[in-house]
Parts: sequence; C-alpha cells; structure tokens
Amino acid sequence: MVTSAPPSSSHPHPDTAHEVLLEFPDNRLLIDLCGEYDRNIADIEQKLGVQILRRGNLLSVMGEEASREQAAAVLTALYDRLETGRSVESADVDRELRMGPSDQTDPGGQLEMFSGGKVEIKTRKKLVEPRTDAQKVYVQALYEHELAFGIGPAGTGKTYLAVAVGVSMFITGQVDKIILCRPAVEAGERLGFLPGTQEEKVDPYMQPLYDALNDFLPGKQLAKLKEEKTIEIAPLAFMRGRTLSNAFVVLDEAQNATTMQMKMFLTRLGEGSRMVITGDRSQVDLPRGVPSGLADAERLLSSIPKISFNYFTARDVVRHPLVAAIIEAYDADVPAI
Repeated sequence: MVTSAPPSSSHPHPDTAHEVLLEFPDNRLLIDLCGEYDRNIADIEQKLGVQILRRGNLLSVMGEEASREQAAAVLTALYDRLETGRSVESADVDRELRMGPSDQTDPGGQLEMFSGGKVEIKTRKKLVEPRTDAQKVYVQALYEHELAFGIGPAGTGKTYLAVAVGVSMFITGQVDKIILCRPAVEAGERLGFLPGTQEEKVDPYMQPLYDALNDFLPGKQLAKLKEEKTIEIAPLAFMRGRTLSNAFVVLDEAQNATTMQMKMFLTRLGEGSRMVITGDRSQVDLPRGVPSGLADAERLLSSIPKISFNYFTARDVVRHPLVAAIIEAYDADVPAI
C-alpha cells in the first residue's frame, strides 16, 4: 500500500543515545534508496562507520552521534532526489557523502546553480553533477572564465567535466562547435610504426575524448556532428595556424605539450570561445630535458586575473577507491638522493 508523502519526505524521530529513526512514506522509493542488494546502505555504513537497519518503512541509523547525523542527512537528501523523479546511483551516494546536503538547484536556468545550490550540467544523455567540492568550484570556473586550467591526478574528472560543460554550452547555443585535442606523445611506441592511415594512428590517443562525448551525446547525433566538423577531435599539432572562434576548446594531457606548443595553443583563442586546459604534472611523457608547457603556463599566467587555475588532489579521485590510494602512495614516495 502506497502512503502519500507529507511535505517533508523523511522524518527523524526522537533518537535514543545511539539511534536515529527515519521514516520514508513511499516504499517503492525506499527500495530505490537502499539500492540493489542494499548496496547504497552498505556503502554509507562502510564510509561513515554506522549501522543501518530497515524496519518496514523506517530506517534505523546507529553509531556515533556525528556519524549517524551525517548518515541521516545523506539518506534524506537521496530520498528527496528520488522524489523529484531522478535516480540514485552509486555516484550519487558518493557525492552526498563527500559534499553533504545543499539546496536543490533552481531548474529554471543553468547559472542559477552558482547561488550555493547543487551544480548540474545538462547534456543530451545525462545530468552530470560534481562529486567533490573541488569539482564544483572547477565547473563554476568553466562557466565563468574564458580560459581555465584543471590540474591534478588521474581520475579526478578534469577532462570529463570539461567535455560535459562544452556539450552543455553547445546544446544551449553558447558556442557553435566543440574542439577537443591532445598532444600525440608516444609512450614506448612510435606513431609511424602503427598500422593504418594518419587518423587511425592518432585515434588511440584520442579515445578518452571519444568516450566522454559518447556519455553525453547520442551516437547518431555525435557521428553527424563529427562529420560536419561541428565537433572535432584532433592532435594538438593540428591547431597551428587556426583561430578558434565561438568554440569550446579543450586541451587534454597538457603536461605533454611543450612550451612552444602551449603558447601556440593558448594564442588560438578567438572571440566568443572558451578554452580549458587539463593536465597531470606527475605524468609527463616528454623526452628527458624537455620542459612541460603546462608548468610554464602555471608560472607565467597564474597572476592574470581572468585566467582560472583549479587544482585537484587524491581526495578528489572519483574512479575506483584504490586509485586514490595508489596516487597517495606514489606521492609519498620520495626518491633517495
């Protein structure tokens, strides 16, 4: 039997010394909240060190006061999300655990999200939401600055979020095209010895950018936009001599651009364009003795007010939890002199 939800979707009952009770009127939404095989509940229990028991349409949260209050807030926020018709996936649980509850986004306009509520990026296939505070600040910077840098370790969403914002701006008509590029730097294999045409040789280096676009645009639409050159994915060297106007331009793996390549790319910025440079200073594949253009850009441009520099750490990794541990282990390893 379905009960009608009161104005407040969940109700904390007076808690005992070690328990908070939450009531969720709609059992169907409660099932979605718990997740398949209660995996969402298990994730919250593991991350916050609490125990959560289901009693009919009630969830009992037990543990230390601060932890159980945080768990109750996360559960309530996720249930509220379900009431708006959205789904709850593991990424949504992770986001609430990392960032905590905040006001709901005004659905009337994309820029309203910067008033302190949740940040949401609307694309054709999915709604993308930052999962850490650093990601949220980064997305805000992408909307507010014509030139922005995202610097940090692998798995922090630098490129993924940049492409999502680019697709969103393209959909809303803020830009006319999307241009994504990477330096085609070899890591043990020479491009010239790979089989196929020039495009086929370069494609493996561009695959992460294709993967991101496939997440945000239907396959047929993406293929058509690529055919029309409205969306371009190309090596950095192909940018030379161009003026990129009314475009959203992303340079990925910028740590592998030389100083001259970086200068060349930055000076392609034209009227009505947005440019994003992403990179990881710990994964430079340039030949020994060749300085990274990303490091030089930080040194030379960080004092320019209209350029945004956004930094990520292992705490912002949103891939497998082991990725953060791996990054921290490598960062902690100081080579002997």
